[in-house]
Amino acid sequence: MKFDLAIIGAGPGGTDAAEHAAARGLKVVIFEKNKLGGVCLNEGCIPTKTLLHSAHLLAEAREGRKYGLSIPEAELELSKVMARKGKILKKLSAGIRMNLQNLGVEIVTEEAHLTGRSGDAYQIQAGEAPYEAAHVILATGSRAFVPPIPGLSEVPYWTAKEALEIDTLPSSLAVLGGGVIGMEFVSFFSTLGVEVTVIEMLPKILGPMDEELSTELQKSFEKKGGKFHLETKVTAVREGVVVAEHAGEMVEIPFEKLLVSVGRRAVTEGLGLETIGVELERGAVRVDAHMQTSAPRVYAIGDVNGVSMLAHTAAREGVVAVDHILGGGDAMCYRAIPGIVYTHPEIASVGCTEQELQAEGRAYEVHRVPMTLSGRFVIENEQGNGICKLLTDEQGVVLGAHCLGNGSSEILVPAIMAVQCGLKLSDLAKVVFPHPTVCEILRLAALH
Repeated sequence: MKFDLAIIGAGPGGTDAAEHAAARGLKVVIFEKNKLGGVCLNEGCIPTKTLLHSAHLLAEAREGRKYGLSIPEAELELSKVMARKGKILKKLSAGIRMNLQNLGVEIVTEEAHLTGRSGDAYQIQAGEAPYEAAHVILATGSRAFVPPIPGLSEVPYWTAKEALEIDTLPSSLAVLGGGVIGMEFVSFFSTLGVEVTVIEMLPKILGPMDEELSTELQKSFEKKGGKFHLETKVTAVREGVVVAEHAGEMVEIPFEKLLVSVGRRAVTEGLGLETIGVELERGAVRVDAHMQTSAPRVYAIGDVNGVSMLAHTAAREGVVAVDHILGGGDAMCYRAIPGIVYTHPEIASVGCTEQELQAEGRAYEVHRVPMTLSGRFVIENEQGNGICKLLTDEQGVVLGAHCLGNGSSEILVPAIMAVQCGLKLSDLAKVVFPHPTVCEILRLAALH
């Protein structure tokens, strides 16, 4: 069977690329050995946010008295929350399948690997059937990285996948890693009353994200009883105990359940990349600005290229790759890739942080306002605080935007556009934002 384009992996990047290509007349086949939607839909973004939404509603119900409400019976039924999660995943997966089929994309539910090249076509084996394609897009995603910690393999532990499939709550949870995934699970479990402890090697949580916002988020969890061991290296794991080193001293951290969340690694094994000359760099597929690999007409998008492991990045990269296949000149730009932490409260960031600008020695200005200047924020967040700050260069061009507060993921969008398009603060200040909305905090920050 011959195709114009074969896509290996049906996550956000692969499915968006398939739809984009098929809508423009290419004959497309997409291979997925697991479920449509990939890790994002089935083991990551969507199930995590489903659980977090239920936890956020529970928190709001418990805080009802702040808003003149009394809901003393508010409680979370874990089995029903998990059942709702499953229902949502099935609905979204069915929607992806229907859209692909309506566009004429052939869906093959088999593990696929490249076997070589003949003339202008690449050979692919999937199950018992051979396929040929003029172009190939690799979109195989990533998997959780489990570090070689002494004793870890001898005790039961969770990765994000297992943490999303629980049927009972532990009394305590130790989280190895204070990155985005780890902190979202901290938000979920701590809201449900689980005693949570975070162990992080770096001096702050959330790695490269804005230090001020990360620190404030940590403080909000500490007020709720969360514990944080920063600049702490795990040296061993025993049943019910994490052994770690901090400032030259050994500490033992007890737990009932252990969540390992220290990052992800690109999935490149078993794809047959060596048969066609695809080069790797630090374990991921090396690509150019058009997402093309070292092999002609072979592209790599999403987590497998290791550049920006985010679903929305993968979706954009897929469009760039298809455009190049069709003869266009579109190129990938990573200047305005938003990063969101869907905790309670949320963090949303785009562009440069203060720490990055300082490290580069670049001059910049900070335009910072409290979220409480927004009437809508005050209405919906009784006794809540937040921060919105815009970073600009000396000419007023917006270099970055960083928000802490519920709803930040939605209000960041105009700032993303400003960073992407190189707008000045004066341009943003001229935009008429609807009132009352939390989003208008960006205009207020632009005026400061």
